[in-house]
Amino acid sequence: MGCLVKHKHPIIAGVFSLEALASRLRRLRLRHALTQEEFAEASGLSYKFYQQIEAGRKKQLWLQTLDRLAAGFGVAAWQMIAPHDPAHTSIESRGTDRTAKRVKAVAESAASYGGIGARRGGRRRCRTR
Repeated sequence: MGCLVKHKHPIIAGVFSLEALASRLRRLRLRHALTQEEFAEASGLSYKFYQQIEAGRKKQLWLQTLDRLAAGFGVAAWQMIAPHDPAHTSIESRGTDRTAKRVKAVAESAASYGGIGARRGGRRRCRTR
């Protein structure tokens, strides 16, 4: 299995970095108006693991994990590391029935509001010390 390694600077010009993947994951997740926990469950990953990927705290990422992330958005792995965001994504649930129902409801809601750019209401959760 292959491994994408996080470097400060790409080894070869144009090589996709894990920071770019993390920001793409966030954009695509927000496009579908899902929380990190909902998308992690839909893609078959643990919430904490997905949270670390999206936050850029993972130093390397296995190709199998990239496949799971891509499958969660209904695209091929190569589309996740292509120069531009995938145009057509759909959430493919691998999680529980509860998540599948939530994903379906969010997709229907996003379609009725025009989809891209729609934000979920509610307050932000933040940690305080």
